Amino acid sequence: MKNRSGFGWMEFIIGMILTVFGIVTFLYPWKALTGVVWIYGLLAVITGIVDIVFYTHVERSTGFGPTVSLIAGILTVICGLMLIFHPMTGKLVLTMFFPVWFIAHCISRLSRLPIIRRLDGKFVYYFTMVVNIIGIILGFMMVFRPLVALMSVTYLIGAYLILLGIDDVLSAFGKMGARG
Repeated sequence: MKNRSGFGWMEFIIGMILTVFGIVTFLYPWKALTGVVWIYGLLAVITGIVDIVFYTHVERSTGFGPTVSLIAGILTVICGLMLIFHPMTGKLVLTMFFPVWFIAHCISRLSRLPIIRRLDGKFVYYFTMVVNIIGIILGFMMVFRPLVALMSVTYLIGAYLILLGIDDVLSAFGKMGARG
């Protein structure tokens, strides 16, 4: 294995974008579902593609890949395309489908933990684990309490985007000097 000493620019940029979108969601919660739904669709497509690329990279490198990442990536791309091309329908579907996506995405990120621990270090490993366990719990809460999900989805989206953004920024810095 070769040593990695570069900065994770892609993770950093995605992390900053996710954090900004999370903050905007908190500042304008009522407009988030109507005016910015296509942005979430775009982010979902990008996130899904990243999951699929991750799967193929690990598959090529090790001979097997975390199938959960592939499935979550495909579901995420489908969800994102639906939001982009049908934003008004997407507003309603987002509140219903978001918990499933939330859970699937968190499970996908948890499936990466062994690789994250090896590449990014213990702090990023534990942060990612805690954020995604919280995400799974929130996802199931939204599944079993759909009215709560409908009323709070913009705040949950905002909080989760900020946490994902921080996670990606930490991952970018974790790549500096990481041992491979």
